[in-house]
Amino acid sequence: MIKSLSSRITALLLLIALIALTGCVNKAVLNDDSANEVNTNANDPAKAVQSIVLATTTSTDHTGLLDAIIPDFTEKTGIEVKVVAVGTGQALEMGKTGEADVLLVHAKASEVAFVEDGYGIERFDVMYNDFVLLGAEPLPEVYKQDINGAFQYLYDESKRFVSRGDDSGTHKKELAVWKNLGLDPQGSWYISAGKGMGEVLQMANEMQAYALSDRGTYLSMKENLDLEVVVEKSSELLNQYGVIAVNTEKNPAVHLAEAQQFVDWILSKETQEKIRTFGVDQFGQPLFVPNAKE
Repeated sequence: MIKSLSSRITALLLLIALIALTGCVNKAVLNDDSANEVNTNANDPAKAVQSIVLATTTSTDHTGLLDAIIPDFTEKTGIEVKVVAVGTGQALEMGKTGEADVLLVHAKASEVAFVEDGYGIERFDVMYNDFVLLGAEPLPEVYKQDINGAFQYLYDESKRFVSRGDDSGTHKKELAVWKNLGLDPQGSWYISAGKGMGEVLQMANEMQAYALSDRGTYLSMKENLDLEVVVEKSSELLNQYGVIAVNTEKNPAVHLAEAQQFVDWILSKETQEKIRTFGVDQFGQPLFVPNAKE
């Protein structure tokens, strides 16, 4: 019996040793594979990061510009771009919290403050178009190029007005005009939608109201709208877009190198030319004017 017990103990010890050895081998194989994968990616930045997040405005998204030009960036770099279209204010917040790697937005004062606060590396002009006031009925001719006079008229006459109401660049521009006039629009005539540019134009169209829009989104939707431009070419209505790579000093997890690749690409002569010609065939004029400094 003692011999039998000893044999069983010996067999058990051998089994434990075999299991331990097998586990070590599997772990070693797993570690080698992981190390090889990491080392391979480290030598190839395009493989290290497969995608970046671009937080941008609904206006650039709704016009179709990004769909037209971003495939070129992915083809050149192997980096996919996940576009999140929100208002400029929300896009800047995504940059502050590290939810986005790069921003393409249009509220210059807020963009400059974003960089000065350390959330962005540097801001660059990319392109511009202009804001236009749209309406189903024309305003008195005297306001044709006077956005301040037009807003004062809408306020005095309680003309129905649909505001973005979403802290977007367009909303910021609208608020700046009201503030400049010393007015605080309230009442049933003033509708704060909290929606993107395309949805606001549809609302204004259905309600026969007025709305401030970037010209590019208006042109891209014009065929389906009864709204006409009632104020344009006012000096206050320039709509400048900027690009910013998010700073890793504030958010170490963002993909700065890849974001910088996107910045360099959108500022390049080739991409600027793509922006210059976008929309010409369909709308008879470009939706954006590139103005990156060489």
